[in-house]
Amino acid sequence: MSDEATLEVIRQHARRLDDGDAGYQLLEVVAPQASVVLIGEATHGTYEFYRYRADLTRALIEQRGFGIVAVEADWPDAYRVNRWVRGLRTEAFAEEALDDFTRFPRWMWRNHEVVRFIRWLRDWNDRAGDAKIAFLGLDLYSLHRSMAQVVEYLDRVDPAAARRARQGYACFDAFGDDVQSYGFAASLNMQRSCEDEAVTQLVDLQRRAAEYASRDGHIADDDYFVAEQNARVVRNAEVYYRAMFRGGVESWNIRDEHMMATLETLVDHATRSGRSAKTIVWAHNSHLGDARATSMGDSGELNLGQLAKERFGDACCAIGMTTHEGEVTATHEWDEPAALRTVQPSLRGSYERLFHDSGVSTFVLPLDEAVVASALAGPRRERAIGVIYRPETERASHYFAARLPQQFSAVVHVDRTHALEPLERWGRHDIDLPETYPTGV
Repeated sequence: MSDEATLEVIRQHARRLDDGDAGYQLLEVVAPQASVVLIGEATHGTYEFYRYRADLTRALIEQRGFGIVAVEADWPDAYRVNRWVRGLRTEAFAEEALDDFTRFPRWMWRNHEVVRFIRWLRDWNDRAGDAKIAFLGLDLYSLHRSMAQVVEYLDRVDPAAARRARQGYACFDAFGDDVQSYGFAASLNMQRSCEDEAVTQLVDLQRRAAEYASRDGHIADDDYFVAEQNARVVRNAEVYYRAMFRGGVESWNIRDEHMMATLETLVDHATRSGRSAKTIVWAHNSHLGDARATSMGDSGELNLGQLAKERFGDACCAIGMTTHEGEVTATHEWDEPAALRTVQPSLRGSYERLFHDSGVSTFVLPLDEAVVASALAGPRRERAIGVIYRPETERASHYFAARLPQQFSAVVHVDRTHALEPLERWGRHDIDLPETYPTGV
């Protein structure tokens, strides 16, 4: 099909989004049978992506009874937010509930759009009785924080087990909080791996699951569940940090397999507890669009979107987001303050340029309609900007080949986007800086 014919298909099938009703318009492209909805983003620092994601999430909670929001964030950091939105913490302000987000890139969660959403979620839960919505993290970077929380839990329920946990986790002490140095040394056999200690602690917790979780009904069960997940994070993070230095796709796959295992754990726990197990996932497009439809998948990468589709089938709906140009909050180097960056116009031959050329500025396009799927079959280039943006090497750093209708069920396109605003003004320099570090997603 020619590009002009493809553009005509887009114009005919694109559904323009209105600011006041976007959530319910987006709800129309989510299949009624969907119980796992993956909402992606083409960058980690775009205001419109956060806003539309929150709008759709509210609609899914209000109209479809979804009970879990699972996000690309570390388990302990997100769990503090979870306790706040469920009324179990006493902080007066939503901003305080986000105080545990201290690891780079903290602005990805400490920003005004996340604050607006969790305020709404707290208000919703205050009226929801026992049917409160959870806000939980899927990621695995929190090795030391998760160790500390396992020990803290055991101090309360089993002091002898807490002493054993401290002794086992002391294996990591030689490198302090520098987990990457641990991973480097362990991967080269310069440091004994702490894998056995991490696995042993998780197994010990699981052996005592019935005892710990039955002490005080649902409260004890939830407390045990949180501790077990922290122990699982420690085990998988240890493997991940060692794999980082071996090259290839191994570390990426470990991370996304961990996120998938966590998603399944959340669904199973909610089901056993008699709560809604219908789950919304927030993460980057690169994690949520089916990897089998991309050049990354061709090189051996898998991702959460692929694994969720394989596990949940037609009950899984994935929605991606794209932009042509604008501004983005992104860093110029890893672990540096973010900057207000200019997003370059999308490359010719990309899906983003095709959407721009359609002349429709903001729309959602269902990709499961046969004529749309045929017109957009690809492959074409697709852009991904993580927390780092390298405009001077745009093609090599941020584009990959993809078949969009096989990646996502629908795509939201915002032709010109604006930068996400961090809570801390010092957290972003309003200048455009040269790029020197690989893309981070």
